[in-house]
Amino acid sequence: MDAAVTLRLDVAPADLDAFAATIRGSIVRPTDDAYEATAGVWNTAFQGSPAVIVRVADAHDVATSISYACRNDLEIAVRSGGHSLAGHSTGNGVLVIDTRELRGLHVDLDAGTAWVGAGLTAGEVIDALSEHGMAIPFGDTGSVGVAGITLGGGIGYLARKYGLTVDSLIAAELVTADGQVRMVSATEHPDLFWAIRGGGGNFGVATRFQFRLSPVGEVLGGAFFLPATRDVVRSLVPIASSAPEELTVIAELMAAPPVPFIPAEHHGKPTLVVLFVYAGDPEAGHAAIAPFRAVATPYGEAVVPMPYPGIYEFSREAETPGPSTVRSVFLDTLDDASVDAVMDAFDASPEGTMIQLRVFGGAMGRVPADATAFPHRSANVQVTIINAFVDPDGADAASAWNRSLFAALEPKSSGVYVNFLEDEGDARVRAAYPGGTYERLAQVKRRYDRFNVFRRNQNVRPA
Repeated sequence: MDAAVTLRLDVAPADLDAFAATIRGSIVRPTDDAYEATAGVWNTAFQGSPAVIVRVADAHDVATSISYACRNDLEIAVRSGGHSLAGHSTGNGVLVIDTRELRGLHVDLDAGTAWVGAGLTAGEVIDALSEHGMAIPFGDTGSVGVAGITLGGGIGYLARKYGLTVDSLIAAELVTADGQVRMVSATEHPDLFWAIRGGGGNFGVATRFQFRLSPVGEVLGGAFFLPATRDVVRSLVPIASSAPEELTVIAELMAAPPVPFIPAEHHGKPTLVVLFVYAGDPEAGHAAIAPFRAVATPYGEAVVPMPYPGIYEFSREAETPGPSTVRSVFLDTLDDASVDAVMDAFDASPEGTMIQLRVFGGAMGRVPADATAFPHRSANVQVTIINAFVDPDGADAASAWNRSLFAALEPKSSGVYVNFLEDEGDARVRAAYPGGTYERLAQVKRRYDRFNVFRRNQNVRPA
């Protein structure tokens, strides 16, 4: 199926009826009452009108859906959590393979592993594993789909302690473009196993994953709300990167929320929110975060020992669907010029702005750059510029502001995280896979998807 083919915007009812009779799952058509709710995705700036949505029940349904789409010249979109920043999990006239019914979770505590269905969200898995004092290192938002975050890499609150999501991946069940159901691991299709650990949705539809579990019981977690000054922002990376590896920090420049532990006079004022998890003894955690208090007196703080899932309550509001735009870069360092660019832009930022700063190192950085398709192991910090379109009439101005700050930072960029890409062109996809990674992925793509059936993604073209 060639990328230039004209897609069908409707499918004959008789064809759909015959197709529906061959699967265990169900289909949702544009005329169905459930269509609007089923078709919706997290970033509402990218709502599409699929020709048909297939709610698959197993890998066989996925294979049958791929075959049907190819026979009918329907582009394939794959949906799990639906958080795709670029809207790739929907589209006009596409066939959506919706994996949200693949909700199996089998935990083997003796082996220290778990099989996780591709339809589960990270938060659902984190909650279930917490009952056993275990975790998988997912991201910073619970509503993200397991499949999407895993295939892109997975950077979250345990990155410095246990690495990325893909660093805990043992095996995956994948349906490739030829309709074959393949078990991929270090010993079965090892080239494909390398590629799916960071290469996104280019190689097939993942239906379930096997992960290695890590012990995570009670953690010290929470947030400081610090003054948003240059000195405070400049201190963030040195403090966070030199801390014990048990401490992972995700900071956000934003307007202070109206929460009870922040005095009312600071509500809505600029603040640097330092969100963190210390995955170790809480008393040692207090010592690890003390340098943040020494930099400046917090406007407020919520720092307590908590079950690990508790940290996700701090990002609960961010799970609400809405329109937004994002640009992101990896930087080797947050130097003075970069801090100045960020702060100058933040001072003139529109409503709904957040500038996120993630600090790396530790276990994430010890994995060789070529061990997985996530090559950014030496990155020190990530800057992500987020604009939620609070006022739809201000969307153009907010997007322009976003692009302006990105343009100031991009010349110093060492790449970009593929899960934080919108539709930004081939050069930016290649920036997600430097150092020969893109070329290696293109060879794997040629072997398993030479006709680029799976192209509604951050696309790696077949070699």
